[in-house]
Amino acid sequence: MSESSYTGLGDGITSIDAHYLKPGLVSFYLLEHGGECAVIDTGTVHSVPVLEALLKQRGIASEQIRYIMPTHVHLDHAGGAGAMLQSFPEATLLVHPRGARHLIDPVRLIAGSIAVYGEDLFAQLYGDIVPAPAERVIEVGDGDRFEVGGRSLLCRHTPGHADHHYCVWDEHSRGWFAGDMFGICYHEFRLSGGDFCMLSTTPTQFRPDAMRESLRLLGAANPQRIYLNHFGGIDYFSSQLEGLLAQVDGYVDIAEGCGGDAALMEEAIMDYCSEQVLAMNPELNMREVRESFRFDAQLNAQGLAVWKARQ
Repeated sequence: MSESSYTGLGDGITSIDAHYLKPGLVSFYLLEHGGECAVIDTGTVHSVPVLEALLKQRGIASEQIRYIMPTHVHLDHAGGAGAMLQSFPEATLLVHPRGARHLIDPVRLIAGSIAVYGEDLFAQLYGDIVPAPAERVIEVGDGDRFEVGGRSLLCRHTPGHADHHYCVWDEHSRGWFAGDMFGICYHEFRLSGGDFCMLSTTPTQFRPDAMRESLRLLGAANPQRIYLNHFGGIDYFSSQLEGLLAQVDGYVDIAEGCGGDAALMEEAIMDYCSEQVLAMNPELNMREVRESFRFDAQLNAQGLAVWKARQ
């Protein structure tokens, strides 16, 4: 595996490219401290050899992996969890109570994903989803702490993107492992107020009020770093939080204004995010900026359509 798959972020934290769909789309993390390690999010089963190559390179034994911590059970974040338990015999899987049963018995996760992608693409993206042995799973309560080599990791329930989502606060680096709660980062836009983060409202559990509350919880810690799954570690700016909170309101307005029509919402989200970026850097090309949002805008619109239909 190429060195470009791994990015050292300091404080014993390495960002690992999961090579999901394309490089630079999905990352997960290895945290090393005091002779022990935690893996935060997992990518898919195809990510396991990527992690194993890094451990071999660093002389880390499989028995040193103490925890595997998927922030939620969407398959780009937790699809490799069961396979990692097979590879790391001393590891325990830490899962939100609402998600644990789906990793122990992933039949519904698999069926739902096949319905979206079809069997061939599902196999290509996710491979075989390995069930997690129930005896190696701990359900994570809000406020639970776990130690890795004497380093405390605080877990907070953070619904809004998904009801089975939690974030991990690392006091040592003053950073949040934020899963999808801090959105999707567009590093390519050079902005003075920090990297642009686009809200993630993918199906099917977007809840605006919960999203606002969870975002404020992250900001209240006054973090220095945010470790994203889309993609990599970023410096935290309060303007990013303010932007995401504004996006929650903006997305709700879009859903209402478009009557829940996913195609209309996709275009409206692209317009909305493009306007935000161009306001911070007017020298960027409007058409290129707008098109860069299409993939994520499509997924976000689908999630908004589900939310609107439930109103």
